[in-house]
Amino acid sequence: MADTVRVRFAPSPTGEPHIGNIRTALFNWLFARHSGGSFVLRIEDTDQERKVEGALDSILASLRWLGLDWDEGPESENGGSNGDYGPYVQSERLGLYREAVDRLLANGDAYPCFCSPERLDAMRKEQQRNQQPPGYDRHCLTELTSEERERRAGEERHVVRFRIPTEGGTVVVNDYIRGDVAYEPALIDDFVILKSDGFPTYHLANVVDDHFMQITHVMRAEEWLPSAPRHVLLYRALGWEPPVLAHLPMILGPDRAKLSKRHGATSTLEYKNSGYLPEAMTNFMALLGWSLDDHTEVFSRDELVEHFDLDRVGKAGAIFNAEKLTWMNGLYIRQLPAEELAERILPFLERPEAEGGLPDGVARPVDAAYVATLTPLIQERLKRLDEAPGLLSFFFEGLPTPAASDLVPKGVSPEQATDALAMVTDKLEAIGDWNEEALEATLRPMAEELGLKTGQLFGAIRVAVTGRSVSPPLFETMVALGRERCMDALRNAVGTLGESAAQASSP
Repeated sequence: MADTVRVRFAPSPTGEPHIGNIRTALFNWLFARHSGGSFVLRIEDTDQERKVEGALDSILASLRWLGLDWDEGPESENGGSNGDYGPYVQSERLGLYREAVDRLLANGDAYPCFCSPERLDAMRKEQQRNQQPPGYDRHCLTELTSEERERRAGEERHVVRFRIPTEGGTVVVNDYIRGDVAYEPALIDDFVILKSDGFPTYHLANVVDDHFMQITHVMRAEEWLPSAPRHVLLYRALGWEPPVLAHLPMILGPDRAKLSKRHGATSTLEYKNSGYLPEAMTNFMALLGWSLDDHTEVFSRDELVEHFDLDRVGKAGAIFNAEKLTWMNGLYIRQLPAEELAERILPFLERPEAEGGLPDGVARPVDAAYVATLTPLIQERLKRLDEAPGLLSFFFEGLPTPAASDLVPKGVSPEQATDALAMVTDKLEAIGDWNEEALEATLRPMAEELGLKTGQLFGAIRVAVTGRSVSPPLFETMVALGRERCMDALRNAVGTLGESAAQASSP
């Protein structure tokens, strides 16, 4: 085993990577960086039937988005790898698995099995009827001679099973997080290690690869703990020293059920597309099973690397709180320099309208310099980047056309609203500089003069110039929209109110 820490993240390309997968990757990455070791990416694609086209690209994209760079592993879905222990895709390592299987067969630790799916199904049903523990009944080991197995193995399609030793007592798994966990061999059946298509199962492949890649620590989800005694027995039969095992706590929804799609988005790239920042996701996921103390929640990446160790990983399930993630994301957004936030917002604005971007009538690409002037207006209100198009769209559209009823604030008569907006228009025509200070100095005293509350007057102006009852701060918004746009919008609003009044008074 290597002297320095070597950990691995070994996903299967069977779908989009979800939060549980990437939390495992993050913990391995943090441990490697904290220990000055190596983070290895290995693709476990031995289940060829479940392989999904594009899944590997999604895995790599998720890791790159979060900045989880790997020291060894595949470079892309199209091939290529770096590191001294490759190849890093299991389908390219079949020779190693075959050698291990032949060794186990030769030592009597494995045997070929010729049972059909129909026989195995009937066996399981019979076990259920008899209330027996499920598991293979060793038919091909006990009912066939070694000569028969050898002859049929050369002629028939078959799998290879590992023979669980009946002697030696309980199998003890030394788990770094959970301590010693004992399993009775009688409850572990003779599991398949090589499928009939020549590909290994997960159990054999990960043991062989972890050995030859000199992995020192295996951190994986708690759901793999029941498989650990099988792996311990494989290591023992092959004469290898197992790595340190650490099974990470399960991620649960707020109802304490295993996290699933009904608790919200679980695909990592869905969170990216929803406007979560990678640094916020990293911080949030690090707290799903690990903590520094009972109160610190916000960590920079460097602080996480500095403090992360396995001693602070807990056993209990970690609750995934979507509201807390959104709060944390908003916190990180507010801490970004406005120029950087503008750059991150830009791709969301340029999305098609159907995907939550600006209206299709807005020209693309969007003026980046203009977006940079608008970003400070929404930074305090923004919780996710995908909210930006909704908050900023009126800056890129034509003049608003609010209904007359929307221009009349609560508690104000249509006549008062008309007079107020007409006076606002006249006053603003006369001001020199079009800046926040001049606008506020002109408009704020007018509320008392008109007998209105400040909120009523500013509400009418806001709807007139933006078409909305809620917007970024009014004076900053008016400066960003510009004098000409605001004046045209106010004149239109006065005209709308006048037409409405005329229609109401006509017989």
